[in-house]
Amino acid sequence: MDGEAFDGLRVVELAQWVFVPVAGALLADWGADVIRVERPDGDPYRALATQGIGTDSSGVNLSVAMANRGKRSVAIDLGTERGRGLLEELLRTADVFLTNFRPGALRRLGLDADELTRRFPALIYARGHGYGVRGPDADSPGYDSSAFFARGGVAHVLTPPERDYPIAQRGAMGDRNGAMALAFGIAAALLRRERTGVGGVVDVSLLAGAMWMLTSDVLAALAGGTPRAASGRGGAVNPLVGAYRTKDGRHIQLVFLQPDRYWSPFCRLLGREDLLANPRFADMAARRENLSACVAELEKEFAGRTFEEWKALLSHLDAPWAPVQAVEELLDDPQVLANDYIGAVGSEGGASYSLPTGPVQLDERPPTLRRAPEHGEHTEDVLLQLGYSWDEIADLKDSGVVP
Repeated sequence: MDGEAFDGLRVVELAQWVFVPVAGALLADWGADVIRVERPDGDPYRALATQGIGTDSSGVNLSVAMANRGKRSVAIDLGTERGRGLLEELLRTADVFLTNFRPGALRRLGLDADELTRRFPALIYARGHGYGVRGPDADSPGYDSSAFFARGGVAHVLTPPERDYPIAQRGAMGDRNGAMALAFGIAAALLRRERTGVGGVVDVSLLAGAMWMLTSDVLAALAGGTPRAASGRGGAVNPLVGAYRTKDGRHIQLVFLQPDRYWSPFCRLLGREDLLANPRFADMAARRENLSACVAELEKEFAGRTFEEWKALLSHLDAPWAPVQAVEELLDDPQVLANDYIGAVGSEGGASYSLPTGPVQLDERPPTLRRAPEHGEHTEDVLLQLGYSWDEIADLKDSGVVP
């Protein structure tokens, strides 16, 4: 198919860190012209050292590259009247305004939702925040570790009761899930605008994202339960659901949610027809009544073969199971490679690098990844497109409005 889904769409992004910038990157992946407005000293995320993929990396800052791929960057001092005037000119050309600035800051800049949707009725005003736009904490700062992982209940349900402290969150889990939801909301608002001619406001919070991800636990709480972390060990409820340890200390995850369907072929694959003949394991009800005995038999079986041997054996069983893989093993996973879930980014005159392409594909292909911009890299280009002359650009530089 010719063209990308968002070709011709302009997004003005006034955002920092990960959550909302990743939403902008997803739109850029599919063709949007995303103009990232940074302050003169840049997004603080550019200075973060994390997991050897930020400023502590020996090469490309992959954290910044992942959150800002495919965009253009302009640097503007919005603390000046002329800087705010430049942003106003950009907004006149925009289809979407994307921000994670807090409500108080946006009001001070004259960029609150009521003001911008009044001035630009067709504009999609999209904002990501920690806790929602109403309530006592609407103006409180929130990162994914606080609003999503801690307050949203994720740390609580994932932490085993015997631990003294919550487990640590993996990097930007809530941010990237929230970004996908925000990009979906923007796409929905654009479709509505196509039909009605009217823009609108899109909201996604990290707190709501956590509740959505934990929907099963929230439903249990609504029904009067108290959701907590459960052991991943095989046989917590059903012997054919859970992880089993192999001879070499790895694990295989079984997810036989229809155990009576899979019990017979599974036992025959193992050469354990005796388990089929045992009345204690005859059906799901019997296996549940004799849960410990059934689990003990399966644990003994799994302990007799290595991880690779189990993968080879279970490949002959048409049932839902999977090896419990380390993240680094994903890089060579044949399904990851066959479906282009990791893509290469070329950099003019610099090193190429790889990034996850994202879970969405159109026409059976991932988006074409483009590099992230340097801080303020496109300031002059964008000003020229707005009609500024080189003399006017030099004056803006001399005045400190742009670096």
